[in-house]
Amino acid sequence: MNGRDIGTIYRKELKDSLRDRRTLMSTILIPTLVMPALLFGVGRIASTVVARAQEEVPAVVVLGGADSPGVMALLKKSGRFHVVPGSADWRRMISDKKIRAAVEIPPGFEAGLNSGAAPAVTIYHYQGELKSGIAVDRLDAFFVRVRDRTVEARLAEHGLPATLANPFATRHANVAPPEKVGGNLVGGIIPYLIIVLCFTGAMYPGIDLTAGEKERGTMEALLCSPVSRLDIVLGKFLMVLTGSLAAMGFSLISLCGSLAVLGSVAGAGTRGRSMPAGDVLPVVDPAGVLGVLAMIAPVAVLFSAIIFTVALFAKSYKEAQSYVAPMVFIVILPAVVGMLPGIDLNARLAFVPILNLSLVCKEMLSGVWNWNYIAIVFVSTCAYAAAALALAVRMFKREDVIFRA
Repeated sequence: MNGRDIGTIYRKELKDSLRDRRTLMSTILIPTLVMPALLFGVGRIASTVVARAQEEVPAVVVLGGADSPGVMALLKKSGRFHVVPGSADWRRMISDKKIRAAVEIPPGFEAGLNSGAAPAVTIYHYQGELKSGIAVDRLDAFFVRVRDRTVEARLAEHGLPATLANPFATRHANVAPPEKVGGNLVGGIIPYLIIVLCFTGAMYPGIDLTAGEKERGTMEALLCSPVSRLDIVLGKFLMVLTGSLAAMGFSLISLCGSLAVLGSVAGAGTRGRSMPAGDVLPVVDPAGVLGVLAMIAPVAVLFSAIIFTVALFAKSYKEAQSYVAPMVFIVILPAVVGMLPGIDLNARLAFVPILNLSLVCKEMLSGVWNWNYIAIVFVSTCAYAAAALALAVRMFKREDVIFRA
Protein backbone atom coordinates (compact mmCIF):
# COMPACT_ATOMS: atom_id res chain seq x y z
CA MET A 1 0.00 0.00 0.00
CA ASN A 2 1.44 3.32 -1.13
CA GLY A 3 0.07 6.48 0.48
CA ARG A 4 1.26 8.70 -2.39
CA ASP A 5 -0.51 6.57 -5.00
CA ILE A 6 -3.68 6.50 -2.90
CA GLY A 7 -3.56 10.29 -2.63
CA THR A 8 -3.03 10.65 -6.38
CA ILE A 9 -6.02 8.44 -7.15
CA TYR A 10 -8.13 10.27 -4.58
CA ARG A 11 -7.28 13.73 -5.94
CA LYS A 12 -7.98 12.56 -9.48
CA GLU A 13 -11.39 11.19 -8.52
CA LEU A 14 -12.16 14.28 -6.44
CA LYS A 15 -11.53 16.58 -9.41
CA ASP A 16 -13.69 14.42 -11.66
CA SER A 17 -16.50 14.29 -9.09
CA LEU A 18 -16.52 18.06 -8.68
CA ARG A 19 -17.28 18.29 -12.39
CA ASP A 20 -20.22 15.91 -12.11
CA ARG A 21 -23.55 17.65 -11.49
CA ARG A 22 -25.23 14.55 -10.06
CA THR A 23 -22.52 14.14 -7.46
CA LEU A 24 -22.65 17.82 -6.52
CA MET A 25 -26.41 17.66 -6.14
CA SER A 26 -26.32 14.54 -3.93
CA THR A 27 -23.45 15.68 -1.71
CA ILE A 28 -23.88 19.47 -1.50
CA LEU A 29 -27.10 20.88 -2.94
CA ILE A 30 -29.70 18.44 -1.59
CA PRO A 31 -28.16 18.07 1.93
CA THR A 32 -27.89 21.85 2.19
CA LEU A 33 -31.47 22.49 1.11
CA VAL A 34 -33.26 19.62 2.85
CA MET A 35 -33.09 21.10 6.37
CA PRO A 36 -34.35 24.59 5.43
CA ALA A 37 -37.03 22.95 3.30
CA LEU A 38 -38.21 20.90 6.27
CA LEU A 39 -38.06 23.73 8.79
CA PHE A 40 -39.22 26.66 6.67
CA GLY A 41 -41.21 24.85 3.99
CA VAL A 42 -42.94 21.81 5.45
CA GLY A 43 -43.06 23.31 8.96
CA ARG A 44 -44.58 26.56 7.70
CA ILE A 45 -47.12 24.74 5.56
CA ALA A 46 -48.09 22.43 8.43
CA SER A 47 -48.53 25.32 10.87
CA THR A 48 -50.56 27.27 8.32
CA VAL A 49 -52.84 24.31 7.62
CA VAL A 50 -53.43 23.68 11.33
CA ALA A 51 -54.04 27.39 12.01
CA ARG A 52 -56.60 27.63 9.21
CA ALA A 53 -58.30 24.45 10.40
CA GLN A 54 -58.59 25.88 13.90
CA GLU A 55 -60.02 29.16 12.59
CA GLU A 56 -62.73 27.37 10.65
CA VAL A 57 -66.14 27.06 12.29
CA PRO A 58 -66.92 23.36 11.86
CA ALA A 59 -70.28 22.32 10.47
CA VAL A 60 -72.00 19.76 12.70
CA VAL A 61 -75.32 17.95 12.58
CA VAL A 62 -77.40 17.54 15.71
CA LEU A 63 -79.39 14.33 15.92
CA GLY A 64 -82.34 14.60 18.25
CA GLY A 65 -82.44 17.32 20.89
CA ALA A 66 -86.05 18.30 20.25
CA ASP A 67 -86.87 17.95 23.96
CA SER A 68 -83.66 19.73 25.03
CA PRO A 69 -84.21 23.34 23.87
CA GLY A 70 -81.88 24.84 26.46
CA VAL A 71 -78.91 22.73 25.36
CA MET A 72 -79.73 23.34 21.71
CA ALA A 73 -79.84 27.10 22.30
CA LEU A 74 -76.47 27.04 24.05
CA LEU A 75 -74.99 24.98 21.24
CA LYS A 76 -76.15 27.40 18.55
CA LYS A 77 -75.14 30.52 20.51
CA SER A 78 -71.67 29.24 21.39
CA GLY A 79 -70.23 30.45 18.10
CA ARG A 80 -67.94 27.45 18.01
CA PHE A 81 -70.08 25.44 15.60
CA HIS A 82 -72.23 25.87 12.54
CA VAL A 83 -75.26 23.70 13.18
CA VAL A 84 -76.69 22.43 9.89
CA PRO A 85 -80.02 20.62 9.41
CA GLY A 86 -79.79 16.89 9.85
CA SER A 87 -80.36 14.43 7.03
CA ALA A 88 -80.60 10.68 6.61
CA ASP A 89 -77.16 10.43 4.98
CA TRP A 90 -75.24 12.26 7.69
CA ARG A 91 -72.72 9.42 7.95
CA ARG A 92 -71.78 9.80 4.29
CA MET A 93 -71.59 13.56 4.73
CA ILE A 94 -68.99 13.12 7.47
CA SER A 95 -67.00 10.68 5.33
CA ASP A 96 -67.18 13.09 2.38
CA LYS A 97 -66.05 15.98 4.63
CA LYS A 98 -69.20 17.98 3.94
CA ILE A 99 -69.76 18.17 7.68
CA ARG A 100 -67.16 17.61 10.36
CA ALA A 101 -69.09 15.72 13.01
CA ALA A 102 -72.54 14.76 14.25
CA VAL A 103 -73.73 14.81 17.86
CA GLU A 104 -76.63 12.69 19.05
CA ILE A 105 -78.55 14.19 21.96
CA PRO A 106 -80.71 11.36 23.32
CA PRO A 107 -84.36 11.82 24.31
CA GLY A 108 -84.84 13.21 27.80
CA PHE A 109 -81.31 14.58 28.00
CA GLU A 110 -82.18 18.00 29.44
CA ALA A 111 -84.71 16.52 31.85
CA GLY A 112 -82.06 14.02 32.92
CA LEU A 113 -79.70 16.88 33.73
CA ASN A 114 -82.19 18.17 36.29
CA SER A 115 -82.83 14.75 37.77
CA GLY A 116 -79.23 13.62 37.79
CA ALA A 117 -79.72 10.75 35.32
CA ALA A 118 -78.90 12.24 31.92
CA PRO A 119 -78.19 9.66 29.19
CA ALA A 120 -74.90 9.66 27.32
CA VAL A 121 -74.24 11.95 24.37
CA THR A 122 -72.66 10.29 21.32
CA ILE A 123 -70.35 12.17 18.95
CA TYR A 124 -69.76 10.75 15.46
CA HIS A 125 -66.63 11.77 13.61
CA TYR A 126 -64.07 10.95 10.93
CA GLN A 127 -61.18 9.37 12.81
CA GLY A 128 -57.78 10.69 11.80
CA GLU A 129 -59.14 13.69 9.87
CA LEU A 130 -57.79 17.00 11.23
CA LYS A 131 -60.88 19.20 10.98
CA SER A 132 -63.18 16.46 12.23
CA GLY A 133 -60.90 16.02 15.24
CA ILE A 134 -61.06 19.75 15.96
CA ALA A 135 -64.87 19.61 15.84
CA VAL A 136 -64.87 16.67 18.25
CA ASP A 137 -62.59 18.52 20.68
CA ARG A 138 -64.89 21.53 20.62
CA LEU A 139 -67.99 19.40 21.14
CA ASP A 140 -66.31 17.61 24.04
CA ALA A 141 -65.38 20.94 25.61
CA PHE A 142 -68.94 22.24 25.13
CA PHE A 143 -70.60 19.30 26.87
CA VAL A 144 -67.99 19.37 29.65
CA ARG A 145 -68.99 22.99 30.29
CA VAL A 146 -72.66 21.98 30.29
CA ARG A 147 -71.89 19.28 32.81
CA ASP A 148 -69.86 21.61 35.04
CA ARG A 149 -72.59 24.26 35.00
CA THR A 150 -75.17 21.62 35.90
CA VAL A 151 -73.05 20.43 38.83
CA GLU A 152 -72.48 23.99 40.04
CA ALA A 153 -76.21 24.76 39.85
CA ARG A 154 -77.19 21.66 41.80
CA LEU A 155 -74.56 22.36 44.45
CA ALA A 156 -75.78 25.94 44.73
CA GLU A 157 -79.34 24.69 45.29
CA HIS A 158 -78.09 22.87 48.38
CA GLY A 159 -75.96 25.77 49.54
CA LEU A 160 -72.69 23.98 48.76
CA PRO A 161 -69.63 25.59 47.17
CA ALA A 162 -68.79 24.80 43.56
CA THR A 163 -65.33 23.66 44.61
CA LEU A 164 -66.89 20.62 46.26
CA ALA A 165 -66.97 18.85 42.89
CA ASN A 166 -63.31 19.71 42.27
CA PRO A 167 -61.64 19.89 45.67
CA PHE A 168 -58.13 20.15 44.25
CA ALA A 169 -56.25 20.72 41.01
CA THR A 170 -53.14 19.14 39.57
CA ARG A 171 -50.21 21.02 38.11
CA HIS A 172 -47.47 19.85 35.77
CA ALA A 173 -43.87 20.90 36.34
CA ASN A 174 -41.00 19.92 34.07
CA VAL A 175 -37.83 18.93 35.91
CA ALA A 176 -35.73 18.01 32.86
CA PRO A 177 -33.29 20.63 31.56
CA PRO A 178 -34.00 22.22 28.16
CA GLU A 179 -31.23 20.16 26.52
CA LYS A 180 -32.88 16.89 27.49
CA VAL A 181 -36.32 18.10 26.43
CA GLY A 182 -35.05 19.31 23.06
CA GLY A 183 -32.99 16.16 22.52
CA ASN A 184 -36.01 14.01 23.26
CA LEU A 185 -38.07 15.96 20.71
CA VAL A 186 -35.59 15.85 17.84
CA GLY A 187 -33.52 12.85 18.92
CA GLY A 188 -35.32 10.55 16.53
CA ILE A 189 -35.59 12.64 13.39
CA ILE A 190 -32.01 14.00 13.29
CA PRO A 191 -30.27 10.57 13.24
CA TYR A 192 -32.79 9.40 10.64
CA LEU A 193 -32.04 12.32 8.32
CA ILE A 194 -28.29 11.98 8.80
CA ILE A 195 -28.37 8.24 8.07
CA VAL A 196 -30.37 8.73 4.88
CA LEU A 197 -28.17 11.63 3.72
CA CYS A 198 -25.00 9.63 4.44
CA PHE A 199 -26.28 6.87 2.21
CA THR A 200 -27.46 9.10 -0.62
CA GLY A 201 -24.26 11.14 -0.41
CA ALA A 202 -22.21 7.99 -1.08
CA MET A 203 -24.58 6.63 -3.72
CA TYR A 204 -23.73 8.70 -6.77
CA PRO A 205 -19.93 8.88 -6.27
CA GLY A 206 -19.89 5.12 -5.61
CA ILE A 207 -21.81 4.40 -8.80
CA ASP A 208 -19.83 6.85 -10.92
CA LEU A 209 -16.41 5.61 -9.79
CA THR A 210 -17.24 1.98 -10.59
CA ALA A 211 -20.00 1.36 -13.11
CA GLY A 212 -19.62 4.86 -14.53
CA GLU A 213 -15.95 4.29 -15.35
CA LYS A 214 -16.78 0.92 -16.91
CA GLU A 215 -19.37 2.57 -19.13
CA ARG A 216 -17.00 5.38 -20.14
CA GLY A 217 -14.20 2.90 -20.84
CA THR A 218 -11.73 4.57 -18.45
CA MET A 219 -11.49 1.68 -15.99
CA GLU A 220 -9.10 -0.29 -18.22
CA ALA A 221 -6.72 2.66 -18.57
CA LEU A 222 -6.66 3.11 -14.78
CA LEU A 223 -5.94 -0.58 -14.20
CA CYS A 224 -3.05 -0.44 -16.67
CA SER A 225 -1.33 2.29 -14.64
CA PRO A 226 1.62 1.31 -12.41
CA VAL A 227 -0.55 1.45 -9.29
CA SER A 228 -1.63 -1.55 -7.25
CA ARG A 229 -5.26 -2.62 -7.13
CA LEU A 230 -5.30 -1.98 -3.40
CA ASP A 231 -4.19 1.63 -3.83
CA ILE A 232 -6.76 2.18 -6.58
CA VAL A 233 -9.65 0.82 -4.57
CA LEU A 234 -8.63 2.75 -1.44
CA GLY A 235 -8.31 5.99 -3.40
CA LYS A 236 -11.73 5.49 -4.95
CA PHE A 237 -13.22 4.44 -1.63
CA LEU A 238 -11.93 7.60 0.06
CA MET A 239 -13.72 9.65 -2.60
CA VAL A 240 -16.98 7.81 -1.96
CA LEU A 241 -16.49 8.32 1.77
CA THR A 242 -15.86 12.01 1.15
CA GLY A 243 -19.21 12.26 -0.60
CA SER A 244 -20.96 10.56 2.31
CA LEU A 245 -19.29 12.73 4.95
CA ALA A 246 -19.82 15.87 2.87
CA ALA A 247 -23.55 15.19 2.67
CA MET A 248 -23.67 14.76 6.43
CA GLY A 249 -21.54 17.85 7.08
CA PHE A 250 -23.53 20.15 4.80
CA SER A 251 -26.80 18.91 6.28
CA LEU A 252 -25.63 19.65 9.82
CA ILE A 253 -24.32 23.08 8.84
CA SER A 254 -27.63 23.79 7.14
CA LEU A 255 -29.54 22.56 10.21
CA CYS A 256 -27.56 24.77 12.58
CA GLY A 257 -27.97 27.77 10.31
CA SER A 258 -31.70 27.18 9.94
CA LEU A 259 -32.17 26.80 13.68
CA ALA A 260 -30.19 30.00 14.27
CA VAL A 261 -32.41 31.91 11.84
CA LEU A 262 -35.55 30.43 13.38
CA GLY A 263 -34.26 31.28 16.83
CA SER A 264 -33.64 34.90 15.92
CA VAL A 265 -37.05 35.20 14.25
CA ALA A 266 -38.83 33.52 17.14
CA GLY A 267 -36.87 35.58 19.64
CA ALA A 268 -37.89 38.77 17.90
CA GLY A 269 -41.50 37.62 17.89
CA THR A 270 -41.51 36.87 21.62
CA ARG A 271 -39.48 39.90 22.70
CA GLY A 272 -40.88 41.44 25.80
CA ARG A 273 -42.52 38.22 26.94
CA SER A 274 -40.99 35.96 29.55
CA MET A 275 -40.68 32.46 28.08
CA PRO A 276 -38.64 29.55 29.43
CA ALA A 277 -35.71 28.31 27.43
CA GLY A 278 -36.71 25.71 24.90
CA ASP A 279 -40.31 26.91 24.56
CA VAL A 280 -39.63 28.65 21.26
CA LEU A 281 -37.22 26.14 19.71
CA PRO A 282 -35.82 22.81 20.92
CA VAL A 283 -32.44 23.14 22.66
CA VAL A 284 -29.98 20.36 21.84
CA ASP A 285 -26.93 19.50 23.94
CA PRO A 286 -23.75 20.22 21.87
CA ALA A 287 -22.08 17.18 23.45
CA GLY A 288 -24.86 15.03 22.02
CA VAL A 289 -24.28 16.48 18.54
CA LEU A 290 -20.55 15.70 18.80
CA GLY A 291 -21.40 12.19 19.95
CA VAL A 292 -23.66 11.71 16.93
CA LEU A 293 -20.86 12.84 14.62
CA ALA A 294 -18.46 10.33 16.17
CA MET A 295 -20.96 7.49 15.84
CA ILE A 296 -21.90 8.39 12.26
CA ALA A 297 -18.31 8.14 10.95
CA PRO A 298 -18.05 4.31 10.91
CA VAL A 299 -21.54 4.09 9.40
CA ALA A 300 -20.42 6.36 6.57
CA VAL A 301 -17.52 3.94 5.99
CA LEU A 302 -19.97 1.03 6.00
CA PHE A 303 -22.30 2.69 3.50
CA SER A 304 -19.46 3.75 1.22
CA ALA A 305 -17.91 0.27 1.13
CA ILE A 306 -21.24 -1.48 0.54
CA ILE A 307 -22.30 0.86 -2.26
CA PHE A 308 -18.85 0.62 -3.84
CA THR A 309 -18.99 -3.18 -3.78
CA VAL A 310 -22.53 -3.50 -5.11
CA ALA A 311 -22.02 -0.96 -7.90
CA LEU A 312 -18.83 -2.76 -8.91
CA PHE A 313 -20.89 -5.67 -10.23
CA ALA A 314 -22.82 -3.47 -12.66
CA LYS A 315 -21.78 -2.95 -16.26
CA SER A 316 -23.42 0.45 -16.68
CA TYR A 317 -24.51 3.44 -14.61
CA LYS A 318 -28.17 2.61 -15.10
CA GLU A 319 -27.69 -0.99 -14.01
CA ALA A 320 -25.82 0.14 -10.90
CA GLN A 321 -28.68 2.47 -10.01
CA SER A 322 -31.10 -0.45 -10.20
CA TYR A 323 -28.87 -2.35 -7.76
CA VAL A 324 -28.19 0.45 -5.30
CA ALA A 325 -31.49 2.39 -5.25
CA PRO A 326 -33.54 -0.39 -3.57
CA MET A 327 -30.97 -0.46 -0.78
CA VAL A 328 -32.37 2.88 0.40
CA PHE A 329 -35.38 1.03 1.79
CA ILE A 330 -33.08 -1.35 3.67
CA VAL A 331 -31.46 1.70 5.27
CA ILE A 332 -34.71 3.56 5.94
CA LEU A 333 -36.52 0.67 7.64
CA PRO A 334 -34.26 0.29 10.73
CA ALA A 335 -33.82 4.07 10.91
CA VAL A 336 -37.61 4.49 11.07
CA VAL A 337 -37.91 1.73 13.67
CA GLY A 338 -35.40 3.62 15.81
CA MET A 339 -37.71 6.65 15.77
CA LEU A 340 -40.65 4.74 17.22
CA PRO A 341 -41.49 5.42 20.88
CA GLY A 342 -40.99 2.61 23.35
CA ILE A 343 -38.02 1.05 21.52
CA ASP A 344 -34.98 1.46 23.75
CA LEU A 345 -31.38 0.45 23.22
CA ASN A 346 -30.36 -2.85 24.80
CA ALA A 347 -27.54 -5.36 24.48
CA ARG A 348 -29.25 -7.26 21.67
CA LEU A 349 -30.25 -4.24 19.58
CA ALA A 350 -26.76 -2.76 20.02
CA PHE A 351 -25.51 -5.27 17.42
CA VAL A 352 -28.19 -4.52 14.79
CA PRO A 353 -26.66 -2.27 12.09
CA ILE A 354 -28.25 1.15 11.52
CA LEU A 355 -30.93 0.51 14.16
CA ASN A 356 -28.27 0.57 16.90
CA LEU A 357 -26.96 3.88 15.55
CA SER A 358 -30.42 5.44 15.44
CA LEU A 359 -31.15 4.38 19.02
CA VAL A 360 -27.81 5.41 20.52
CA CYS A 361 -27.89 8.79 18.76
CA LYS A 362 -31.39 9.39 20.04
CA GLU A 363 -30.20 8.69 23.59
CA MET A 364 -27.11 10.90 23.29
CA LEU A 365 -29.14 13.82 21.97
CA SER A 366 -31.45 13.33 24.95
CA GLY A 367 -28.49 13.51 27.34
CA VAL A 368 -28.43 9.78 28.15
CA TRP A 369 -24.93 8.30 27.95
CA ASN A 370 -24.92 4.52 28.35
CA TRP A 371 -21.22 4.03 27.79
CA ASN A 372 -21.41 0.23 27.63
CA TYR A 373 -23.94 0.32 24.82
CA ILE A 374 -22.12 3.19 23.11
CA ALA A 375 -18.94 1.12 23.06
CA ILE A 376 -20.78 -1.93 21.72
CA VAL A 377 -22.44 0.09 18.96
CA PHE A 378 -19.22 1.83 17.96
CA VAL A 379 -17.07 -1.32 17.95
CA SER A 380 -19.66 -3.45 16.15
CA THR A 381 -20.23 -0.76 13.52
CA CYS A 382 -16.48 -0.43 12.98
CA ALA A 383 -16.28 -4.21 12.57
CA TYR A 384 -19.08 -4.19 9.99
CA ALA A 385 -17.40 -1.30 8.17
CA ALA A 386 -14.02 -3.08 8.13
CA ALA A 387 -15.63 -6.24 6.78
CA ALA A 388 -17.43 -4.28 4.07
CA LEU A 389 -14.21 -2.48 3.08
CA ALA A 390 -12.30 -5.78 2.97
CA LEU A 391 -15.02 -7.20 0.72
CA ALA A 392 -14.76 -4.17 -1.56
CA VAL A 393 -11.00 -4.64 -1.91
CA ARG A 394 -11.44 -8.34 -2.60
CA MET A 395 -14.10 -7.77 -5.26
CA PHE A 396 -12.03 -5.09 -6.98
CA LYS A 397 -9.17 -7.56 -7.37
CA ARG A 398 -11.36 -10.08 -9.19
CA GLU A 399 -11.21 -9.87 -12.97
CA ASP A 400 -14.62 -11.54 -13.38
CA VAL A 401 -16.17 -8.71 -11.37
CA ILE A 402 -14.33 -5.81 -13.00
CA PHE A 403 -14.83 -7.12 -16.53
CA ARG A 404 -18.14 -8.89 -16.09
CA ALA A 405 -19.58 -9.76 -19.49
